[in-house]
Amino acid sequence: MEMKEAQRKAKAVVVGGSIAGISCAHALIAAGWDVVVLEKTSSPPNRSATGAGVGLDTVSLKLIEKWIQQPQHLQQLSLPMTIEHEQTTDGNKKITWTLSRDEHFNFRAVHWADLHSLLYSSLQSDVVLWGHLFLSFRISDDKTYVKIQAKVLQTNETVEIVADLLVAADGCLSSIREAFLPDLKLRYSGYCAWRGVLDFSNNENSETIIQLKKAYPDLGNCNYFDIGSDGHAILYELINQRVNWIWYHNQPEPQFKGNSVTTKVSRDMIEDMYEAAENVWIPELVKVMRETKEPFLNAIYDADPLDQFYWDNVVLIGDAAHPISPHAARSTNMSILDAAVLGKCLEKWGVENLTSALEEYQSIRLVVAYEQVLFSRRMGRIKQRLPLPDSNLFDHLTASQEESKVLHLSNMPYFNHIPSILATDCNKKN
Repeated sequence: MEMKEAQRKAKAVVVGGSIAGISCAHALIAAGWDVVVLEKTSSPPNRSATGAGVGLDTVSLKLIEKWIQQPQHLQQLSLPMTIEHEQTTDGNKKITWTLSRDEHFNFRAVHWADLHSLLYSSLQSDVVLWGHLFLSFRISDDKTYVKIQAKVLQTNETVEIVADLLVAADGCLSSIREAFLPDLKLRYSGYCAWRGVLDFSNNENSETIIQLKKAYPDLGNCNYFDIGSDGHAILYELINQRVNWIWYHNQPEPQFKGNSVTTKVSRDMIEDMYEAAENVWIPELVKVMRETKEPFLNAIYDADPLDQFYWDNVVLIGDAAHPISPHAARSTNMSILDAAVLGKCLEKWGVENLTSALEEYQSIRLVVAYEQVLFSRRMGRIKQRLPLPDSNLFDHLTASQEESKVLHLSNMPYFNHIPSILATDCNKKN
């Protein structure tokens, strides 16, 4: 009996089947745990042209390559972003000029759905339970296990799973986090993001694409940040002849239906956006926006940094742990790093020392999240030309190259930092 108990694998239930949850499954399986991921959507996301692009830093790339079955596929599904190009647009004169450039950027651009598919397909098919809506959890009185309930949406059946650990990877609106921090509120940034991906694979010689590449000559290995009179825009290329664009637009907080920060929009809203874009951006960028199918609106929120990431047998990762604005390219990268650090801490301490494992995870990630959340918040306000308590508005029309270096992502605290617990994995080759 004692031998059987000693050989029992520790078990974790991960709530949320997005990149944070799927990454966590990889990291915990690598640590020797049994993992079940509960995801309310009925099936994996398809790899369509709609959706969003993601910039992966060098640390995330190394970690993902350890998890997936064919590491070369990550290179095949992404494009290098070796340059960060900051520029400004004069919307009246329809001209742009360079503010600053970082030619050692060293990110890779990948479509969110491509990355998710790559990570998901490298898991065994029974790890993720699609169509399972998380309902509740209860920690045992002696803190030795946690009992999770979920509804199977196809049948309305309620299932119960007993595990050693519950991982909340359920996003910035985490219901699990709310159980411990009911008074925590997300902070609306003051702006939303219009987002889209233009697929030009069937029309790569169109006048729109020809003119776009003249206006943005480093597309293909560059992340363009463009500051205008009304917010800022981002533009970079994805594989298979796709262009990812984002326009952060200052506006009152929208009222979205349901528990979401993204929404599809009406045709009238899209037409109003196009009309506004004509007054802010050069025609080459506006044409890309106009030819994009299904642009969508994403309200930008973050939250003040948390004081803790775990309670007994429950731990937060990804946006559940640190809702962050997107201006430091951190949300996905932080989720991947959270997962990897959590996995290594669990492997190091074992389930019999779960509290020590979660304490070390928290000690490694808490200070990083604190610094990066506040940096990203500040960066967003600078690029949106919103007030800061300790400095004047950034003037994109008069800023010098030296002044514009404040815009570089490499200023971010812990930029490309590898925690010591991951040093071996990140530095050795496959």
